[in-house]
Amino acid sequence: MTLRRRALLRTFGLTAIGTQLLPLANPSKRIAQTNLSPKSAIVKPRRLQVGDTVALINPAAFNYEKEVQPFFKALDKLGLKIKLGEHFYDRYGYLAGKDADRAADVNTAFADDSVRGIFTGMGGWGCGRILPLLDYNIIGNNPKIIMGFSDITALLLAIHAKTNIVTFHGPLGASTWSPFTVYSLKKILFDGGSVTLQNSKSVQIETIGRGTARGKLIGGNLSVIAAMVGSAYLPTWENSILFVEEVGEEVYRIDRMLTQLKLAGILDKISGFIFGQCTKCEAETPQESLTLPQVLSDHIRPLKIPAWYGSMVGHIQDKFTLPIGLEVEIDADSGTIKLLESAVS
Repeated sequence: MTLRRRALLRTFGLTAIGTQLLPLANPSKRIAQTNLSPKSAIVKPRRLQVGDTVALINPAAFNYEKEVQPFFKALDKLGLKIKLGEHFYDRYGYLAGKDADRAADVNTAFADDSVRGIFTGMGGWGCGRILPLLDYNIIGNNPKIIMGFSDITALLLAIHAKTNIVTFHGPLGASTWSPFTVYSLKKILFDGGSVTLQNSKSVQIETIGRGTARGKLIGGNLSVIAAMVGSAYLPTWENSILFVEEVGEEVYRIDRMLTQLKLAGILDKISGFIFGQCTKCEAETPQESLTLPQVLSDHIRPLKIPAWYGSMVGHIQDKFTLPIGLEVEIDADSGTIKLLESAVS
């Protein structure tokens, strides 16, 4: 996901005002890297309830104030109160403030006992820069819902890898917050249902490999995952269900990133594969390009695992909320993702 595509993420909004989070002491101090021992079971954050307060932070690119009004309206309808991170409207070039300040807002939101969930404003780029600055002991001792997508993938995967907390791939503050999106979020984060996620009838899937599989759901933005390969911030891939999505990448780049995952041994470890939506991914010269289905077939069919293309995941208006780290069962023939248990406590 290239930085120039930040404009694709900008949607809707007018000025939104919220209570600010108070910073932790010494927010600029670099946090020593913590490698928590792997736990035997996942850690589920507490479900959201009407009247809860949630934080809105910006760990990556900056937001214009007008962009988050749909978020404020949607959360008001859900009965939630909002605290803004102290540095939410900061700017440092294309980032939402300096690395230490963005990291401090993450740490503060987890440490704040009044905050029950954490939402993120914008993707773009920036989460990778703050991963070494996060206090994974604070995060691990205060499990909370944290959600976003696009560049927020790095934050979601790192937190799950370091603490075993279930994190959530879902709408950003700058997303459209359509009825479908809000309904999916409510079923997962409020109701805590063991639901089966399936595309609306108007959004077709293409099966790559038939059958069913079970595994831990892991994934997010493809280019972010590829950029994290070789770091200490990715979870284990054995017997996982990998889901990916993209925006603004030509087909050869998708090919290159999937090749990177193959060469790193990741694709050989997964038990299932889901490609969501690839928005504005058309080749500049189609007559000289493979198609996306051809590339997916080349990489995924030889794995002989259940797989499909076209799930309602990605830079689209109507999207699922997906729990990262939760055990799921997928059916590649029908394109369904069945949560085998509640993602929240």
